[in-house]
Amino acid sequence: MHTVEFPQSHCQAGVARRDITPPVGIYHRMWGAATHDRSTGIHRPLTATVLDMRPTNAEAASKPVVFVAIDHCLLWNREMNELLDRVSASSGVERIQIVVFFSHTHAAGLMGHERVDLPGGELIPQYLADLADTIADGIREASEQLQQAIFSYGAGRCNLATNRDFKDETLGKYVCGYNAGGEADDTVGVIRVASAADHSVMATIINYACHPTTLAWDNTLVSPDYPGAMCEVVETATAAPCFFIQGASGDIGPRHGFVGDTAVADKNGRQLGYAALSALEDLPPVDAQMKYGGAVISGATIGSWGYETSSSAQRARAAVWQEQRSEVALAYRDDLPRHDELQQEAAEWRIKEATATKSGDANTARDARAMIERMTRRLVRVAHLDDAESYPYPIRLWKMGDAVWVALDGEHYNVLQRNLRERFAGVPLIIGTLANGSDVWYLPDKDSYGKGLYQEDASILDKGSLEKLEAALVQQIEKLLKVDAS
Repeated sequence: MHTVEFPQSHCQAGVARRDITPPVGIYHRMWGAATHDRSTGIHRPLTATVLDMRPTNAEAASKPVVFVAIDHCLLWNREMNELLDRVSASSGVERIQIVVFFSHTHAAGLMGHERVDLPGGELIPQYLADLADTIADGIREASEQLQQAIFSYGAGRCNLATNRDFKDETLGKYVCGYNAGGEADDTVGVIRVASAADHSVMATIINYACHPTTLAWDNTLVSPDYPGAMCEVVETATAAPCFFIQGASGDIGPRHGFVGDTAVADKNGRQLGYAALSALEDLPPVDAQMKYGGAVISGATIGSWGYETSSSAQRARAAVWQEQRSEVALAYRDDLPRHDELQQEAAEWRIKEATATKSGDANTARDARAMIERMTRRLVRVAHLDDAESYPYPIRLWKMGDAVWVALDGEHYNVLQRNLRERFAGVPLIIGTLANGSDVWYLPDKDSYGKGLYQEDASILDKGSLEKLEAALVQQIEKLLKVDAS
């Protein structure tokens, strides 16, 4: 008789949640146009959610993969390395097994050591130390909660995400803002993590590509941006932690964004949350397949279907676990600025800011301050680079049953995930970006170079890097999909 199977992963899993909200008054300024330095309050708490996963047949002492979803924009190279080292030492989990997925909220504060001398910056070092210890504590709890789990995969749609490369005809250049004519992947990937023993929901994973830039320079509150309200909607319905994975959103943001009103962030989050719940409601029962039951004579002859337990063959496939690591050499841009040049330019902007402030020219002072922020980020961008001609870009993938998980450093243009999902239609692809930070910053597609886009200016990589990465991912995913239960 006819049966329909649904994509699953069977593995061991443990979940833990921690509050990582920084103290009020910590350095908060993320936007060049902002006029404040310190946070003035809390919109919603920030969280870290830990997901410890291992093969079904793994012993308790086997090496896990530990995913951590945290409500922060990102950490620079130095801060990221310090965090991973401290978390690994404290939790006992090897550093290579830990992957931090940043939600990328731009309203959580910018936690860089280069800002410790700014107002509120004195709180950053202790906060980062506490953050690492809190994550490590969550990892220990998640490992203690390990149990056999079943991951069920589905997808919905949400038009919160829109293209943000807009051509301002008045200025004659591109700006970062809502582009009604641009493309955006509206896929909402949903994963229900359920206990194999009693089918209770342990966690819900949401994978969606959209910059959390609802809140911008006018906001002075610590906030997870739209992922906060999204998680609240999902967690209220499921009574389990929601784990958010940011997709390829380099050129994608909410239609209504760059505001100071937290109500807009909550509205955006509810929109995504309701779309996620719709997709979750569409999932079949845990560990189930559909089977055709035959014809029933009624006013019409009805073809009846019903659910039954998954077959042993599917369960064997769902338990397949394969991790794959590789590197692809991506060429640096040949026009990357030199460290001393950036320092000189920053010094010039500081003089302009001081002069404008003294003369009472608030607009010029604000613009100069924004440029100083831009120079600071450029300095951070090149600080960790060596003299090599290319960057050894790390690729990490996992085949977990019927699904493939992808963890990528940096901020990728949305076309990457659109192409991959088209290429591997029918295979659940969980595409997580900003995995352990963003050493390469942006990866625009080749057609976006030469337009004067912010993302091109911020990238350290040469034109064509995204396409080269995509080709490498296709090759690696094809190789993983050949792995079966044998």
